[in-house]
Amino acid sequence: MDTLLANEPVGNAPPFRAAAAGLAGAALLAACAGGDDAATPDASEAAKRGNIKAAAAPISSTAASRFLSQAAFGGNDADIASVQSLGCAGWLQNQFTIGSDQSNWDWLMANGFDVASNLNAANGIDATLWRKLMSSPDKLRQRVALALSEIFVVSLIDMHSQWKSFSGAAYMDLLAANAFGNFRSLLQAVTLSPAMGCYLGTRGNQKENPATGREADENYAREVMQLFTIGLYQLNNDGSVVKDGSGNPVPTYNATTVTQLAQVFTGWNFKGYTQAAPNYLQVPMSLNAAQHSTSAKSFLGANIPAGTDGNTALKIALDTLFNHPNVPAFFGKQLIQKFVTSNPSPAYISRVAAAFISGTGSAAGVRGDMKSVIAAVLLDPEALAAPGAANPAAGKVREPVVRLAQWAHTFNARSSSGQWAVGDTSSDSYRLGQSPLRSPTVFNFFSPGFVPANGVLGNPALVAPELQIVTESTIIAYVNFMQQVVAGQLADIVPDYSNELALASNPAALVARLNTLLAAGQLSSTTTTAIQNAIGSIALSGANATSGPGNRVMAAVLLVMSAPEYLVQK
Repeated sequence: MDTLLANEPVGNAPPFRAAAAGLAGAALLAACAGGDDAATPDASEAAKRGNIKAAAAPISSTAASRFLSQAAFGGNDADIASVQSLGCAGWLQNQFTIGSDQSNWDWLMANGFDVASNLNAANGIDATLWRKLMSSPDKLRQRVALALSEIFVVSLIDMHSQWKSFSGAAYMDLLAANAFGNFRSLLQAVTLSPAMGCYLGTRGNQKENPATGREADENYAREVMQLFTIGLYQLNNDGSVVKDGSGNPVPTYNATTVTQLAQVFTGWNFKGYTQAAPNYLQVPMSLNAAQHSTSAKSFLGANIPAGTDGNTALKIALDTLFNHPNVPAFFGKQLIQKFVTSNPSPAYISRVAAAFISGTGSAAGVRGDMKSVIAAVLLDPEALAAPGAANPAAGKVREPVVRLAQWAHTFNARSSSGQWAVGDTSSDSYRLGQSPLRSPTVFNFFSPGFVPANGVLGNPALVAPELQIVTESTIIAYVNFMQQVVAGQLADIVPDYSNELALASNPAALVARLNTLLAAGQLSSTTTTAIQNAIGSIALSGANATSGPGNRVMAAVLLVMSAPEYLVQK
């Protein structure tokens, strides 16, 4: 196993490595190959979940932890107690109203990143993005914003913008601000975002000119359909593809559709641009009428007459996309995949699509209400079902960013300096292989329809999106990186293991606690026994009288976060 972990970063490995490395590496390899099935929780969970929305029956700590792993980034003792007290629906309602801490933009400004030396740099953006993911009290909002950033993708890697850090900060703040609003408002905010304008070419996009042969840039028109709203093929409300009489999928649009729609997205540019300050990146782009195409446009059943002004044309285009029959299932399925399971049933998708179409509760009759959609995703019977009671294909791989954020929330990690110098975690050789707002392409870090090649998932036609970024290198890098993180060697990010240290002399109790907090009680008896034995081999006395308890705790945390039943969230 020392050979397996040979690409460890320069510096001394944590002192608990010897006890942890073998099991951790093997567990990750097993998880990516399919892994062990999660242990089935107590049978009483099935009965408890019958009316879990109304919290009519007590919610166990493991059920509460499981809900938090879907709706947030896991949780600590207080978070679990909150779900048990409020119920899952009550916790959601509380999160819908809870305030946030300092915005990404305000944090950059408060820490002096608006200086000329940062005009062409991205300094500070990773720090504030990780600050929000690791410590913000509005955990549901931040989890939704992260999911939206992987659907409406903007990436700092290929963003042609000055003040890049502020561009990214404004975009994430925009997603968070619209997370609980309406999909139509979200779509317009994304479309007119300076960050999106820079990333997909709407900023400065000029109308066609037959004399010179210039055509409108089609990048955003294509991606807003393919990736953000309707997808490539017509869908039923259960997510199934509509087929023609020959059994072929029916496309939603063609090249002419893209060309016509692209003309709507001409004439838009920064409002109040100046190199002296980044403020223009925080406001929507504005229309330069002279650069907007006023030719007649026809797409997706909509017709925009010649001479129509740019703002009206934009409204017609976005209304058309918003009301397209594909959107409820296309968007709803992606949210299910981000939060709950990679392979939702048609019935699950249908219920979420219905919530998008008609709204629920106080938003009844409102199409696109985000709160209704989020609640439908997280409170669905398939989401709340105990793992053993669900389809064995249920669940999803936890993406690396979510794992690190969960560690921070579970152990109340804080930056001792307030600078949150986590940095870019994109490296797949010594870090996570994923970092917020740093997707390699507009297609996100992984495709919602990804199927690992030459694997068992292809036979039953199952998808495993997150496995697209899992390789032998990322497996090794994750273990090595988390060794440093768990040991408190990630910049000045300091965890609080006080509750765990109190159990260091009792391996069974320590592992049981971590099983609940991190894995929602889903570690198998084989895995828990192996971890108990591993940490029990670390001496508490003699030369290790001071470091022994801490080493036991850190080894236990690392091993649980490397176990197949943890990596595959059920």
